[in-house]
Amino acid sequence: MLLSILLTTTFTASAQPEVAQWKRFELTFTGPSSGNPFTDVELKATFWHTNTHDTIHVEGFYDGDGCYKVRFMPTILGRWNYRTTCNIPALSEKSGSLHCIPSDQHGPVRIKETHCFQYADSSSYWPIGTTAYGWIHMPEGIRRQTLSSLEAAHFNKVRMCVFPKYYTLCKEEPELYPFPIKEETGKGRTFDFSRFNPAFFHHLEKQIDALNALGIEADLILFHPYDKGHWGFDSLPMETNLAYIRYLCARLSSFSNVWWSLANEYDYVKAKTEDDWITLIKAVRTADPYGHLCSIHGSTATYFPYWMDELTHTSIQDEAPVEEAGRASILYNIYRKPVLLDEVCYEGNLSSRWGRLSGQEMLHRIWQGLLCGVYVTHGECYMRHEGNDTIFWAKGGPWRGESWKRIPFTRKIMESLPGSLQMADVSRDVRTATTGEGCYLVYFGKEMRDTWMFNLPAKNASYPPLKPGTKFRIEIIDTWNMTITPYPDIMETGAVSDYRLYDIHHRKIRLPLTPYLLLRITKVEDAL
Repeated sequence: MLLSILLTTTFTASAQPEVAQWKRFELTFTGPSSGNPFTDVELKATFWHTNTHDTIHVEGFYDGDGCYKVRFMPTILGRWNYRTTCNIPALSEKSGSLHCIPSDQHGPVRIKETHCFQYADSSSYWPIGTTAYGWIHMPEGIRRQTLSSLEAAHFNKVRMCVFPKYYTLCKEEPELYPFPIKEETGKGRTFDFSRFNPAFFHHLEKQIDALNALGIEADLILFHPYDKGHWGFDSLPMETNLAYIRYLCARLSSFSNVWWSLANEYDYVKAKTEDDWITLIKAVRTADPYGHLCSIHGSTATYFPYWMDELTHTSIQDEAPVEEAGRASILYNIYRKPVLLDEVCYEGNLSSRWGRLSGQEMLHRIWQGLLCGVYVTHGECYMRHEGNDTIFWAKGGPWRGESWKRIPFTRKIMESLPGSLQMADVSRDVRTATTGEGCYLVYFGKEMRDTWMFNLPAKNASYPPLKPGTKFRIEIIDTWNMTITPYPDIMETGAVSDYRLYDIHHRKIRLPLTPYLLLRITKVEDAL
């Protein structure tokens, strides 16, 4: 629940409100509306925890009509105190406190054990997301349909643009723009880039909250090249870019489900250099007091220097790592941070080569990445007719493909695992992954087999090697048809033979001779 306290220049202390952990606490002030309040007024607040003395500094922002706000996301249970500072005396030295109580939500997503993710409450998070770049800029009916589609598919992350897009497959003029319109003529619109449009940001915030209610992370793309000079949002001066980042972070950093993606295909934004992007990345990390996840995305096989400390994970466009088994493990071993392949082409029927995967191939690429310990983002771009169409990848709307139907099942498999995945014997065994906790996945991909001789690598990634005499139960999982079939026999590993351990009786597993099979192999202590 969003808590709001109205504070005017005649400030009066109020009762201490209760705010759930990782939800938003909001202070509202009345102040000057003359001049340019977006730049003239500098409102800040300091929050500190009574017992731990943890301190968080947040920026306030102007919300239009003489209204100023400060937002805060309490991260620790207990009492927090606050005090404002401002270059307008009437808004300065306002103080109070709030009490942070337990939450019914998981909190922001954080990095876990170098390559993985978890929520702030330490529960695991497997990012299985999709892309709907311009959905918030569509009419209300399409937005509602998009949310219903996302809920049905059980995606837990969506890549989406803050700025609208204007290109062949998405040329709608939105109802709202981030900046106020300065002039509108038959030739188009010009904007006042020295100010922001609070109504647009109210709309954006409503959509982010709607995603949060569905358990979906909003991977916000702050800049992109899909403007072509139509609005000028792709060629703003650096001063405006930095002001935009500061304003956006002041408004949205307190939203627990926000991720920052500095750009989509950053190298196509010709008005910015790589040094400019580094400046903007650092600006986001400075302006966000909570350290939300942050990355940047390039065009095909364009790899930003992702090892810079300010980037928490990769956001890569490149299908090559998941076209063959085991390839994605190269990225896993290069980057000491989580690897997201956010674009590996899309399921669809477009003439463009990047938009015509089958549903089976889309899901197959997701599994090719997961087995290597990396995460692959889904996308769908079916077009029923030329011209104006609700292609999900561009605008959201209804699903038309097949791979999305398999996402709930895929998440069920991943979330059942006792730990994170990585290749058990990297570069030597391209189909076997381990969690390090007595659980393996073996993925056959497009290969169709009627039998498989039970065998596992002796090497178990960075965990202790597999030992002879270990007993395992097996489940045959059809990732496309979404079935799980327990195998009746218990297998037991024999002595190491050429780096592998076979069943003591050299038994084979009978398989159904279909593609996209996955074996879940789980250690058992006592077998009947």
